[in-house]
Amino acid sequence: NSGRDRKPVKRVQDWGVVLMIFGFCKKSGSVASGRYGDITKVKTTGASKKTAQQDRLGYKGERASHKMAKMDAGRMEKYKSMICKVANEFEVDPALIAAIISRESRAGNILKDGWGDWDSQRKAYNAWGLMQVDVNPKGGGHTPEGNWNSKENLRQGTQILVDFIDKIRTKFPRWSKEQQLKGGIAAYNMGDGNIHSYENVDANTTGRDYSNDVVARAQ
Repeated sequence: NSGRDRKPVKRVQDWGVVLMIFGFCKKSGSVASGRYGDITKVKTTGASKKTAQQDRLGYKGERASHKMAKMDAGRMEKYKSMICKVANEFEVDPALIAAIISRESRAGNILKDGWGDWDSQRKAYNAWGLMQVDVNPKGGGHTPEGNWNSKENLRQGTQILVDFIDKIRTKFPRWSKEQQLKGGIAAYNMGDGNIHSYENVDANTTGRDYSNDVVARAQ
């Protein structure tokens, strides 16, 4: 899935989590400066049919992403202060952090004692916390920091995200800032080694839509 043929959608005024958090951060003076690009200008095709089926939606695309983000809005409420603080610290749009939390853990709703992504071969969980930090030794191999719903987890996840954005910037220096941002989001899911072109940025991501879905949830 690629967003190359779609125009970025305008921010909607009533559907959910991202604008709620963006508005809160704006009031508190903690809106990120857009160091890594403008998430509202990133082209996206939204969620795939497979991802949309999580909520038994009969449609896919940006509409499905927006609907799933809205479903998480109530649960996200308790984390918005932490999201704003971490966003300000790392100069990342709070909408992006919220969107990753929505995609990865449904704001904690699908986790078991903070853990997610059960690995039947390892007989262990692969990811920890709201942002599902990869702890698989054959994957990210990270050591979990803080409780699953803590500021420490958000800081660790966001640090991993910006590190991947920087890696994509180095790997694809001719991409625009927004393209590099989208590539970094895809890499957060599957690693920068699995990103080979912008046109097929989600070719190897979960659901083949990870960055497109996250971007749509953040818009």
